Amino acid sequence: MVCGGFACSKNALCALNVVYMLVGLLLIGVAAWGKGLGLVSSIHIIGGVIAVGVFLLLIAVAGLVGAVNHHQVLLFFYMIILGLVFIFQFGISCSCLAINRSKQTDVINASWWVMSNKTRHELERSFDCCGLFNLTTMYQDDTSCNAICKNRSSACPMCGEKLLRHSDEALKILGGVGLFFSFTEILGVWLAMRFRNQKDPRANPSAFL
Repeated sequence: MVCGGFACSKNALCALNVVYMLVGLLLIGVAAWGKGLGLVSSIHIIGGVIAVGVFLLLIAVAGLVGAVNHHQVLLFFYMIILGLVFIFQFGISCSCLAINRSKQTDVINASWWVMSNKTRHELERSFDCCGLFNLTTMYQDDTSCNAICKNRSSACPMCGEKLLRHSDEALKILGGVGLFFSFTEILGVWLAMRFRNQKDPRANPSAFL
């Protein structure tokens, strides 16, 4: 059987957790980079991405330590947590891929009105637009809009259409990546379960439970 031995299962589980660690560090680094360049100003978004990165990093460290030491308790909790993460992430990924344009419009419209004026103005400046949709006439001629298009003779485009294009692309990418990554978590659970029940050939036979 392919990768049926103790050493092969151990190495595969260690490699998978190293990948998880790199992904966690990447998430933390991307959040810090985005904050440093001013691409994302919302502390909630930054904090959320960093929290996900730290959580993934901690799971990966626990799995790596459990794999290296063949630690039964760590491997057990690693399997449980990774299985719960798979269920949650699989559901979120499917939701991202299933949401249609009408639902996206409703979400964007609802989010727009709960944003602070500062956040709205930052979005208008970043996307070079003013207002949301045609129905939001309140912001079409808003003098507080500081987008570059206000200095041109042509009318500013609506931010809603630009946000819809970006949200559609982002949802497809997030859904696809999340769905792919969720299946690696199932692989991690399977490897941990298999490795946990294997006997270390170098260990004392009487010490194996």
